[in-house]
Amino acid sequence: MTQNALTDRYLEAFAQSGLSARELVDQLISSTVDTTYNGKMLTRPGFLERAQVDQLEADLEMLYSCVTSLPNRLFGGDLGAFAASTGMTPEQVSAVVRGRGSAPSRLARADLYIDEAGFRVMEMNMSSALGGVDNMALNRAMAKQPFIAEFLQANNLGYADTMLEVAETLFAECKVPSGTRPVVALCDWPASFATLEPQLRTNVAVFDALGIEALPCHIGQLRLEDDSIWLGDRKIEVIYRLFLMEDLLDPTGPALIDPVLQAAERGNVAIFSPMDAELYSSKGALALLSDESNRHLFSAEELATLDRFLPWTRMVRSGPVTVEDGRSVSLEEYALTERTELILKPTLLHGGMGVVPGWQTEPEEWRRLIDSAMDEQFVLQRRIHPFTESFPKLDGPGTEEWVVLWGGFLGARGYSGMLLRGTSKSDAGVLNMTTGAIASCCFHELG
Repeated sequence: MTQNALTDRYLEAFAQSGLSARELVDQLISSTVDTTYNGKMLTRPGFLERAQVDQLEADLEMLYSCVTSLPNRLFGGDLGAFAASTGMTPEQVSAVVRGRGSAPSRLARADLYIDEAGFRVMEMNMSSALGGVDNMALNRAMAKQPFIAEFLQANNLGYADTMLEVAETLFAECKVPSGTRPVVALCDWPASFATLEPQLRTNVAVFDALGIEALPCHIGQLRLEDDSIWLGDRKIEVIYRLFLMEDLLDPTGPALIDPVLQAAERGNVAIFSPMDAELYSSKGALALLSDESNRHLFSAEELATLDRFLPWTRMVRSGPVTVEDGRSVSLEEYALTERTELILKPTLLHGGMGVVPGWQTEPEEWRRLIDSAMDEQFVLQRRIHPFTESFPKLDGPGTEEWVVLWGGFLGARGYSGMLLRGTSKSDAGVLNMTTGAIASCCFHELG
């Protein structure tokens, strides 16, 4: 099945073109090497109608506004208390408070499914370490391929360049003076730098075209000198943070990050995105938005968006909980009886780590997991049953159905592009590139 008339038109035109999916992929695959796509791609791009983009942008803006207001609405503006409530360690809380931004960063990616209600958000990822920001590499290659180029022109389609929007967000949030070319450290954690370095090297040229001198490195290569941060003989103006809060759990973490935080506290280096960004993408933050006991804090307009856009999500806590039909039940009882409709997630880990779909777990193992998670830093979230999407078969005629996770980006200027990740497994629980998902880009109707 398909989600809109644009996709129907594309599939019909592709079937009549004489092209095979294999031919198309072979023409485009070189553009995906050393990028998020990892040398793989789905057999077509995604398509969004103008109305879908407008609704999604409005929903993302509302979700962003609600989640970034939680410290004020629930903790009297105490960012440290909010950080501790999400399960962060004292060292992480300290880093958040010391390396916070003047305002929450606008750079985010919502991971979304489409069901009968439209887009539904599973997670809101807020960090400069977002995967998929180089998705435009495939957009650009597809826009040059003759069949796709003709289809785009005939249907008034374009795309948001996510890397451009990232650069614009960095310029705005790091207060880069107009007309200057900042020196930016693309800074990862030592343990993961060796794996990520080839992709970072590829992105240097992209950043260069956007007016940024990008220097790939890991945090252990930076040094504090004269209250500023240096990489070799280059003074760093902005640290583009590719490491995550969970990296600070490394025993060496506090010592590695302290020089950066010292320079940031003195205003001698900007951190993009600031250390508080990941607070707002905690699954615990979504649970606070979803929790019945907090509904009085939000307006009717906000609640209407949250009720439609966000599935039921709760911290795993002993005691009663309000469920979708308004009943108050024991959370443990609900978790056990609704196993096949629930997914268990740690509040702060990323990339699907620690996520357990109830429908893929035997009852006794599920009971053990719920017992272990009780009153710890885990959430339960109601399962979304996404529509599938039709894609041309890679080999042979016809189409096949794939489950698609849509990654919608938000930046300083609003909607900032889309990354699709798909699997042919109909009961997918964790859908990301590390678990075998294959990605594509997206085009949308221009205004």
